[in-house]
Amino acid sequence: MTYRLFEGKDHASSYWKFRISPSDNLIQQVLDFLEKHKGHPFELAVDVGCGSGQGTVLLAKHFASMVATDVSPAQVEMALQHSKEPNITYKQCVAEELPLADSSVDLEAHRVLKPRGCMALLNYTMEMELSYPDCCSQTLNQICQEFYAALVPYRSAHLGSNSIELYREAYKSLPYPDKEWHECVRVKRPMPLSSFMGFVESFSSYQTLVREDLQKATALSQDISHRLMSVMKVSSAETEVEVSVRYYCLLACKPEEA
Repeated sequence: MTYRLFEGKDHASSYWKFRISPSDNLIQQVLDFLEKHKGHPFELAVDVGCGSGQGTVLLAKHFASMVATDVSPAQVEMALQHSKEPNITYKQCVAEELPLADSSVDLEAHRVLKPRGCMALLNYTMEMELSYPDCCSQTLNQICQEFYAALVPYRSAHLGSNSIELYREAYKSLPYPDKEWHECVRVKRPMPLSSFMGFVESFSSYQTLVREDLQKATALSQDISHRLMSVMKVSSAETEVEVSVRYYCLLACKPEEA
């Protein structure tokens, strides 16, 4: 079932600008799994829920062709604005109605997967960690935890209390015999503190707060930003910090007889 949590042009713009893409190492884990269970050539991959396309362009270089889909017209429009790769086709559609033939895809999900084709579900936890030279990381991240906690009441009930639990359950219930679960894949990126704030503000829970009470959302962001700068002993939100994101992924191979 499709839930629309990342709609709107402003939201799509912040999604493109601030979201942290999977690392090359994480993409390589996916490719290694595919090569192990299916082998070359890598002909067609589908990125379902592609958002503004950051992960799509990373995968596309390894496949002859790539189809990327999202339910949000604004997200697809943003992806098209930033992607010029000739082997990518973007389509706006719900995940349950992919415009692809059965058993035609190397990397995606059951109906459209070829025998020995693979599925890769990637996501990350909301609890990003900050670090800054000569600064107490524990204090910084306590403030970050307060930021995340303040957004919990605005989290969609469809996502549960923690998305990683949904993925764990999917892994346990998936009937494919060849499957892997990777839970702690760290991706670190340097960025201005303002971009870290923009990253959190691109989450659907923060966007819900904005829609319900813009003044409260703005005050929350300003308070968190000022407190972080105070601990860092800096006066500019453009000061660079290191952001660590914990990715997790489910990899599975469709059996020959499925």
